[in-house]
Amino acid sequence: MADPDSYAGIDELGAQAHEFGDDSDPTLGAVDEAYAAGGGSRGGIGGIGQLGDNLATGPVPDLANIDEQELHELDDQGENGPAVDPNGQEARRELMAVEAELNQRWPETKIEPSLTRISALVNLLGEPHRGYPILHVAGTNGKGSTTRMIDALLTRMGLRVGRYTSPHLQLVTERIALDGAPISAAAYTDLYHDIAPYVAMVDGAGKPGDPAMSKFEVLTGMAFAAFADAPVEAAVFETGMGGSWDATNIADAEVAVITPIGIDHVEYLGSDITKIAAEKAGIIKPGSVAVIAEQDPAVMNVLVERAIEVDASVARAGSEFAVLEREIAVGGQLLKLQGLGGVYDDVFLPLHGAHQAANAALALAAVEAFFGAGKDRQLVVEAVREAFAEVETPGRLEHVRSAPQVLLDAAHNPHGARALATAVAEEFAFRRLVGVVGIMEEKDARGILEALEPILSDIVVTRNSSPRAMGLEELNEIAISIFGEDRVLAETSLETAIESAIALVEESQEPDEPLSGGGVLITGSVFTVGEARTMFGKAPA
Repeated sequence: MADPDSYAGIDELGAQAHEFGDDSDPTLGAVDEAYAAGGGSRGGIGGIGQLGDNLATGPVPDLANIDEQELHELDDQGENGPAVDPNGQEARRELMAVEAELNQRWPETKIEPSLTRISALVNLLGEPHRGYPILHVAGTNGKGSTTRMIDALLTRMGLRVGRYTSPHLQLVTERIALDGAPISAAAYTDLYHDIAPYVAMVDGAGKPGDPAMSKFEVLTGMAFAAFADAPVEAAVFETGMGGSWDATNIADAEVAVITPIGIDHVEYLGSDITKIAAEKAGIIKPGSVAVIAEQDPAVMNVLVERAIEVDASVARAGSEFAVLEREIAVGGQLLKLQGLGGVYDDVFLPLHGAHQAANAALALAAVEAFFGAGKDRQLVVEAVREAFAEVETPGRLEHVRSAPQVLLDAAHNPHGARALATAVAEEFAFRRLVGVVGIMEEKDARGILEALEPILSDIVVTRNSSPRAMGLEELNEIAISIFGEDRVLAETSLETAIESAIALVEESQEPDEPLSGGGVLITGSVFTVGEARTMFGKAPA
């Protein structure tokens, strides 16, 4: 059995991290290669919130310092009971068992377009999703980053916030976050056991041949229940795929956030971008506020038509809100943002790329809409600055090693790869940049590699450990057709690929060529980046 202390793999099983397009089951007896490659536990290669005064005076201070709180209740003998680690080995083993059970269900890549099952589950649970206001995020790229920014802003405004995202990079508990951090392994297991009887009831109520609840539907029900139990004062939900038929869409969100829409998940959503937009527009509900990123004109028409149809208000990037100024800074960028309530200047964002600046403006407008900000009501500027300065987005141009610098980015479609390439070209000055790329078999590998080619001196193609990873021979042939044979190297494992890329960067072509200024970029898949994070000793976040 895989080491229970390992973060490798989606289900803490030493198996793999799911991204959309991966419907494999975990291998319970597999050796945790990522954990071993990372040097085991040594690392790798290289208060409850309270409702603040929001718009008027900003966030209020915490009620008490956590150090002043009692850690344990007295046991029967009048002594402190032993501390139980909610992420310890026993908790991990129980999590493994739960994930093994959940992985017998349909994966999130297999969809039967219906909200019937999730509706039945939340009804049995007492409709927990109606116990708190919700902000709902859909789109093709930027959903995860925007969701985390919204979470950070709401938290800094004094609210206790729940966050639901997918897929995860390393550990399934990342998907359900409270107070800005993933719930513990023990809490995840307890959540599952609490709702399991109701899930069984939903499964049993279907007609013969009807599908049981999918894993994603069960996880969504767990998130709704977790946030009601916390309780939270606001929750931000990222759709899994699409919008109208996504399990998260059982909620009636007060604010619907639409990130840039492109073509992805063709096998599930099709290749007609207006039809994809119509599916994602389904999260815009009657009387809500739709906050929309810059879009292709045809896509924007579809989204606005939906808003008009349901009498929702609309705020559009480039019209009602915008990035006014953007200056590259050490460790990120300095922004001047036009929000719904006015201008926010001197906003430091510790993330790279114009696309992240656009995500920041989108998140800001969403939170303003949530609080009812407008021309005469603005969020506290200093609180906004503090929130953005603390934003973390693992796996998005994330720095994990120096000399040579190693960056991770989970771009897994051409649109995301183009944004990544632009950010690298504008904000980094590498003497030599070698890419390590592993892509899932259903993805547009050619489109991804063509977008990356201008910024890479060489590329090492590889496979991650998912059975749905694109075959090495096929990916190698595509890479050669784009980069040329002299710039392509193929390695059978991600660990070896990273080692080879580092060696390429460090080798000198000329006697007087400087060794500094080289870099390695690991990308192509959420799965690939999740495994790489584990190898470099990064904990789930």
